[in-house]
Amino acid sequence: MADQRIGVIMHGVTGRMGMNQHLIRSILAIRAQGGVTLSNGDRVIPDPILVGRDADRIARLAKALGVERWTVDLDEALTNSEDTIFFDAASTQLRPSLVKKAIAAGKAVYCEKPVAESLDEAMEVVRLAKASGLANGIVHDKLSLPGLMKLKMLRDSGYFGRILSVKGDFGYWVFEGGWQSAQRPSWNYRKADGGGIIIDMLCHWRYVLDNVVAPVKAVSCMGAVHIPERFDEKGQPYAADADDAAYATFELEGGVIAQMNSSWCTRVRRDDLVTFQIDGSHGSAVAGLHRCYTQHRVNTPKPVWNPDEPQRMNFFDDWEEVPNNRTYENGFKIQWEDFIRHVVEGAPFKYTLFEGAKGVQLAELGLKSWAERRWLDVPALEV
Repeated sequence: MADQRIGVIMHGVTGRMGMNQHLIRSILAIRAQGGVTLSNGDRVIPDPILVGRDADRIARLAKALGVERWTVDLDEALTNSEDTIFFDAASTQLRPSLVKKAIAAGKAVYCEKPVAESLDEAMEVVRLAKASGLANGIVHDKLSLPGLMKLKMLRDSGYFGRILSVKGDFGYWVFEGGWQSAQRPSWNYRKADGGGIIIDMLCHWRYVLDNVVAPVKAVSCMGAVHIPERFDEKGQPYAADADDAAYATFELEGGVIAQMNSSWCTRVRRDDLVTFQIDGSHGSAVAGLHRCYTQHRVNTPKPVWNPDEPQRMNFFDDWEEVPNNRTYENGFKIQWEDFIRHVVEGAPFKYTLFEGAKGVQLAELGLKSWAERRWLDVPALEV
């Protein structure tokens, strides 16, 4: 066995997601475990260089985490032939230009979603990546969550019988930032800065539904700006004009109907911050991020509607939890390992930039559906 280095240019990792999930819990965790094991037993050790605009901030982060290399000059970083991968987790508005620049520099590209704000931009990036022949990918983190992996296992086993419908509920209360600080950055709620829950979350729901249930065929979506004024990181009020909630219905292949509510203006009374329920002719299942519960048709209770008496049945008691029969690692880390294997030895990697463009397509159609107040078909994409 031999060890080999792979240089990773990491842009936008001072933010919460980039720092916690991609830098600390993925790249640095992979380094700590001794690298990524290839099919021949060799190990690949990622060597990150952190790139950002604020020199003091990125220097402090690098020092705190023991990362030796950092810079504020992305163009210079891209000239280093020994750094093979470019990763971006910064703003959606900048992503297409950064990815195109990285492709021009001959780098394999891996990035957060959405890959762009519009489908035209996303497909332009996809075509450049395909023409270059370079490895490319986009984060599909939710597919590696234990709860969704259990749902997919149930589907693949035939547990549901004929799948009838899906109900998804995502969100929580994001404080306005006045009397309590907000948990999300203010740009999320400004249209001009690329904010909005539809462009953010429908990209996720596309790959979740496509891969865990069935491909999306049509969409009807209603958005809302429930809270029109919020307070930024400096405590200053601003007009929040980007959608902070989305209520979408999807038609899936096979006649399956999926309903997904996404909201930063809701208070949680469910098992998790996101839950998915699949109902089938033979059984149902409900999953959050980690746990999954099932109810087979032979275990289904027989309630009777009676509004004159308090409900005496505890419907939660009739569900059985799917056990953890395997060890589940961090989903971001798993996908990083898969992408590194893809770059180094050509291992299969399904979640390319083209798959990311499908998410942008659905978000764009969701926004159009809202504006036109009608159902829209989801046409097949071609590169």
